[in-house]
Amino acid sequence: MGTTRSGALPGAVGAQDAQDPCRGPAHDAATESTGPQVRPPAGESSVPPGLSALPRPLRATVGIAAALCLAVSLVHVLLVFLYVAPSNPVSQRYSKQVNAWIYPLFEQNWRLFAPDPQSVTQQISARTFHVSAGGTRQLSDWFDLTAVDDSAINHNAFPSHTAQNMLRRAWDAYVVSHGNDDRATSERAAMLQKYLRNIAVDRVSAYRHSTFEYIALRVVTRPIAAAGAGSPRPNSQAPIETRYLPWWKAASDGN
Repeated sequence: MGTTRSGALPGAVGAQDAQDPCRGPAHDAATESTGPQVRPPAGESSVPPGLSALPRPLRATVGIAAALCLAVSLVHVLLVFLYVAPSNPVSQRYSKQVNAWIYPLFEQNWRLFAPDPQSVTQQISARTFHVSAGGTRQLSDWFDLTAVDDSAINHNAFPSHTAQNMLRRAWDAYVVSHGNDDRATSERAAMLQKYLRNIAVDRVSAYRHSTFEYIALRVVTRPIAAAGAGSPRPNSQAPIETRYLPWWKAASDGN
């Protein structure tokens, strides 16, 4: 019989494969599919760089800013909770600090555990007065500010907070701070008066491009009709009230 000397014997296992029991068809297939594994050089991390890669002063600045944002957020949530919560010794003791934070930007129109639905509607209108260089006096017609807000809300799935609440809440705050005599008796009352005046000036200026030096408001209050005979609203039969505010000096740019 002849003997084959060249090449490996059919079906024989190589020396390297024989010494490595982990190698086999499955291992070779995995190596071919995944490719060779490349390890990072010694001393380098495979984790992408984050804040640790920033310079130390910048890391300190970012940490301080994050801590301040968290602290302000917690204080805001606490003060809003004290404002909307039922009256208690804590809210009464810190009422001055709470009101200073809430008004006028974060004012809330709701209360925890005791919602107070609105029982009346207000129609707020404005008119302006201008004296020309020749001495001619010009008194404008009443301009319905509430109708402008209503037109921005109706048929709008996402109406803005400005259209829904700014004018109405400014009027509510004015009534609380001034009563019925339209005299500002405190610094906050004077601020709310300017706030209401500036809103009216901005709205009129946006739709009537004319110059004026004075502006006045008229507020018509109408009760909301009761939904049924058993409605708890006692003022459903209240008469319609019309209130005229005094003339306020204001330029057409709101200053």
